[in-house]
Formats: sequence, structure tokens, C-alpha cells
Amino acid sequence: MNRKSPRFVFSALLAALGVLALGACSSGEDTYVEKPVEELYNKAMDSLNKGNLGTAAIEFDEVERQHPYSAWATQAQLQAAYTNYEARKYDEAIIALDRFIQLHPGHRNIAYGYYLKGLCYYDQIADVGRDQKMTQLALQALQEVVTRFPTSRYARDAQLKIDLTRDHLAGKEMTIGRYYQTQGHFLAAINRYKAVIEQYQTTTHAPEALHRLVECYEALGLAEEAKRVASVLGHNFPGSEWYIDSYQDVEGVKIRPDPDKPWWKLW
Repeated sequence: MNRKSPRFVFSALLAALGVLALGACSSGEDTYVEKPVEELYNKAMDSLNKGNLGTAAIEFDEVERQHPYSAWATQAQLQAAYTNYEARKYDEAIIALDRFIQLHPGHRNIAYGYYLKGLCYYDQIADVGRDQKMTQLALQALQEVVTRFPTSRYARDAQLKIDLTRDHLAGKEMTIGRYYQTQGHFLAAINRYKAVIEQYQTTTHAPEALHRLVECYEALGLAEEAKRVASVLGHNFPGSEWYIDSYQDVEGVKIRPDPDKPWWKLW
């Protein structure tokens, strides 16, 4: 019986192991298969409609990855942004929207892209006791919608949210002003109330801001200034509870403001 040398047996064993390893690698690899764009997009929409937001976002990205030059890919970018917005992943949504706006400025849904970006900031607005960075960003983004697309279906809601955002910013100024006033820092409070009158005169906070100015001027002994502001308050908001309070605080308020000068330009 012929005995094979140990070296031959070892070499044969290595060769066999190599073949097995190659077979295992080839069988374990995922074979890339490009799917029709309609199939990918519809699958993503199905996930979105079922509320599987994380899956839907990935699938919309896959549409663009496999078919980057397809019209479906462009719409998938926007849908991915919307999906992230619904999932409250605002940073991811804003990044996607900025990219969509930059790459497709003439797209038929570009107005919606700007509007959705505004909503991403708007939904993050904090209460007046906290930082208002998101409020400012929301205001800027929503103003772009109204300025760029005044006749679009989104302009009206954007304007409504602008008004609410401005009211919120005015509320922040009032909160700070009241704090300064209660601490006896009347000049600092006056500056805050003036900001409300000059920048947010159409908000619901304007009458109170005028009344607080009356209080601050009286506290500083500036009776004539107090009367002047009280007269403006009475002329523009005669039925306001704040005018009633100011009228009780200031005697002889009969001066009417200059009709040719905007009422909020007191200084």
C-alpha cells in the first residue's frame, strides 16, 4: 500500500479548505439586484401609509440611490424629508429639504419644500420662558414661503403661523420686561416694552406693553411721558382693559396723538 507523504496530505487539506472558504464567502454575499423604480417607490409609500416611518425613510433613500436620475428620485427626496418630519427627526428633515431646494429650485413642489422646512422649525418652538432661536428660524422660513410663493396653497397658513410666531416673540419680550419691572429695573423694562411696540405692534401684547410703559414712566417720575403713552393707548385701544388701568393711574389724559404719525413711533 502506497503511503502519501505528510507534506502532500497537508497541501491537499489546505486546498480543500480554500475551496470551502470560497464557497462560503460566495454564498454569504448579498447579490445586488436593481429593482424597478416604481416598485421601490410604492414600497416606501406603503411603509409610510402603515406608519413605519423609519423603514419608509430608508426605502425612499433607496429609490434615489438606485435611480438617482429618475423623476421618482426627486419626489423620493421630498417624501424622505416629510417622513423624517413626521418622525420628529427635524434635523434630518431640514438637511434633506435644503438639499432638495438647492438641487431642484424649479420643481413643481418647491413651495411645499419651503413650507415643510418652516414647519420643522415651527414645531420646535419653545415656551416664552426658554430660548427662542427656533422661533426666529421658523419666522424666517415661513416668511420665505409668503415672499416667494404668495399665491401658493401654503401662503395663507404660513402667514397665520407668522402672526402666531411674532406674537410668541412679543410674549418673550413682555416676560423679560415684566421681570425687570418687578425688580425695579425700569429703564431695562422700558427698552423691552418699546421693542414690543416698535417691532410687534400688531400682536395681542401691544396694549399691555403700552400700559406697562405708563407704569414704568410713573415709577421714574416722568408724568408727561406717562400721559403721552396713556393717550396713545386710549386712542388705539379704547376698549382695552389695559387702557382702563392706565386711565386710573394717570389723571387728565386728554392729549390725542398726531394722526399723521404711526401710533407706535412714540420716540
